[in-house]
Amino acid sequence: MADRNPSENRKNKILDRLAELVIAPFYRMNIARKLMLGYSVLLLLLVGISVLALYNLNLLNDLNSSIHETDLPVARISGEMIDVILAQEFYVQRYLILKSPDVFKDFWNKQKEFNALTEQMQALPGQKDYPIQKIISLQTEYKYILSEAIGWIEEPDSDISKAFEKNIKTQQEKIIKVIKQIQAQALQRQNEKTATTATIGRYAFKAAAILCGLGLLFALTAAFIITHNISGAIKKLTHATGKIAEGNFDHRPRILNQDELGELADSFVTMAQRLKQLEEMYLDTSPLTRLPGGIAIENVLNKRIESGTSIAFCLMDIDNFKAYNDHYGYAKGNDIIQTTAEIISEAVARYGSEDDFIGHIGGDDYVLITTPDLYPRVCQSVIDHFDRTIPSFYDEADRKRGHIVSENRQGQEVKFPLASLSIAVVTNVKRKFKNHIQFGEVAAEMKELAKTVAGSTYMVDQRGDDSPKDKKDRKLISLQSAKRGTKG
Repeated sequence: MADRNPSENRKNKILDRLAELVIAPFYRMNIARKLMLGYSVLLLLLVGISVLALYNLNLLNDLNSSIHETDLPVARISGEMIDVILAQEFYVQRYLILKSPDVFKDFWNKQKEFNALTEQMQALPGQKDYPIQKIISLQTEYKYILSEAIGWIEEPDSDISKAFEKNIKTQQEKIIKVIKQIQAQALQRQNEKTATTATIGRYAFKAAAILCGLGLLFALTAAFIITHNISGAIKKLTHATGKIAEGNFDHRPRILNQDELGELADSFVTMAQRLKQLEEMYLDTSPLTRLPGGIAIENVLNKRIESGTSIAFCLMDIDNFKAYNDHYGYAKGNDIIQTTAEIISEAVARYGSEDDFIGHIGGDDYVLITTPDLYPRVCQSVIDHFDRTIPSFYDEADRKRGHIVSENRQGQEVKFPLASLSIAVVTNVKRKFKNHIQFGEVAAEMKELAKTVAGSTYMVDQRGDDSPKDKKDRKLISLQSAKRGTKG
């Protein structure tokens, strides 16, 4: 076992390295590059097949051209040369019998024909492969012997005539022998080239078949891998969609692709998280204002604390709302609650940012989470709009008096001023907060102080971590009155 483990480890390392070099880059490719890779390899195989086919076709064409343009004509002309030589011999013998000048003239005509055949052979492409010059040399010698023998041929019984006749015949045999060698050589070369043509044809067929097989195999493999890679990711995303439809927002599709589908999977996960947040917000949404409730407020505030962003937490409360509710009824009170939510939303839309968050804790309490640089204009806008709008919810008489008469919690009739808005602002500029609870505690403290000021106000906590904890130490608290425009 001890010997086997190192071997298996090496094997696993090799496989891991192979996966790192081959598989991992494939997953990192986008879909376009994957398809381009497959098409490129197929194109290379097609080019290879085409080049091989063209190369072999060119070889076959050269061989066939050589056979038809050189070897066959050489064999044909050689045969004709032999016929001419034999005809010359015939005419010599006939001349000796008939003693006719016309017969000898026919002899010289055949000689001219032989010369013409020699010129034809010399004009052929590739004729240098054949001993044509040897024929020409023998033919020249043959003509010399004939010219010397002409005078002695007429005396056939003489020794000299017999000698010349023998020489003529010997020279003819030499020429015929060389011509037959050329003819045999032409036929041999023709056979060799024909055999080579067949070999090249078989080789080209096998090579093309192999390349076509490889191309087909690669095409099927590439099609399977790419299709499986894409369809597999789509199936996983489809399955994840079904899980989300069932309410499982925590399901994560395991997709290794780093292409467009991988990006889609990442976006899908982000969407699922966002849907989960929205669902939580929806379940916690106020039915009256349609604003997120306490759970959503806590989640948003905690996430921003964890991210280390600058936060301005604004806690808003409607002053004297219970008195108004008791005096005018819950329906009228709900109208004020809805209108206040709209006022806050309009102010955020005008002076805030897309990242700002508005929540409704319940009753007449609201929350705005924004940034330290935006809260002054937003809060001021909320107060101004609130003070312009809310008086219209009172009767004209109450509006002119500036108050309503209602019972307090002890059952005593008390004059309550028109509804106003107290806003407590807490930031993490000068102090650090660990969670939403700490923000809420400081904001509640600031709201208590803000409600001691008549009219709509927003009060900003300016204390740091090293400041005294006594809530009555107002030197470190900035009080801003929207009505009076003063700062204490």
